[in-house]
Amino acid sequence: MTRWFLIIIGWLAVVLATLGVVLPLLPTTPFLLLAAWCFARSSPRFHHWLLYRSRFGNYLRYWQQHRALPPGVKWKATLVIVLTFAVSLWLVKLWWIRIVLIAILVTLLTFILRLPVIDLPQQKQR
Repeated sequence: MTRWFLIIIGWLAVVLATLGVVLPLLPTTPFLLLAAWCFARSSPRFHHWLLYRSRFGNYLRYWQQHRALPPGVKWKATLVIVLTFAVSLWLVKLWWIRIVLIAILVTLLTFILRLPVIDLPQQKQR
């Protein structure tokens, strides 16, 4: 029973993470980490797929090994966040929703910009 529950939660998290790539208020990373956690405890096959076959696998493996982002990811994430929130702010007419969006934007950017970045080739040269 627990195994199937974790598999269902894991796949739900994968779907939400995929939607989070294009929807500005839906985060991708927490759902991916939740899916990896669920699959690691319920299905080695799905866990392997998530880490080695999905589009998110490289980022998840890098995070698991180094607790950091690969080079180039931080500025791409920042760019996508700013662009999607800019579109949302442009489309929304209610001032209180704009204030909420700006607060979420500031929180997300603060989180992203505080994450460490490790460049492995430079680390090995030292």
